[in-house]
Amino acid sequence: MGALPPVPAGAGTGTAALTWEAPGDWEAVQPSSNMRRAQYRVPGASGDAECVVFYFGPGQGGDAMSNAYRWADMFTQPDGSSSRNVLTTESITVGDMAVLLVEVTGTYGGGRPMDGGGQPVPGQMLLGAVAEGADSNWFFKLTGPQETVEAQRGAFRAMMDSLKPGPGSD
Repeated sequence: MGALPPVPAGAGTGTAALTWEAPGDWEAVQPSSNMRRAQYRVPGASGDAECVVFYFGPGQGGDAMSNAYRWADMFTQPDGSSSRNVLTTESITVGDMAVLLVEVTGTYGGGRPMDGGGQPVPGQMLLGAVAEGADSNWFFKLTGPQETVEAQRGAFRAMMDSLKPGPGSD
């Protein structure tokens, strides 16, 4: 099973359809796995970041706060404290859709063991969002060097503000 082709403006079918407008300087690239509905290379002066969009199917993927905590747990803090202590969330509404915005900084653990792990990388940041779709949640994760991700904060928020149910999602 090959990876899905790049999807620059949204993805999904039927009740799962969701569209968004990606920032113009983000490069849509071929998703590296079938779990990724879209993937973008996000350029930055301190190194590129990556934005990935996940949709797992009806009823899959878990609730918004469980995912926020899981994302925070992928980071460690210099003093050894839990990254949940620096996790921030904000609930917004886009159209009729509830969206939880997530932010965490620290040393990124390099990924989950099922992804092959990786070396911890200090000075990283995650801006994430969980959008409650018609039949399941959609997950957006922008990760990379803190300076790059911080510089893309407005662009990420604009992308979240552009979320709309797609054709066939009524």
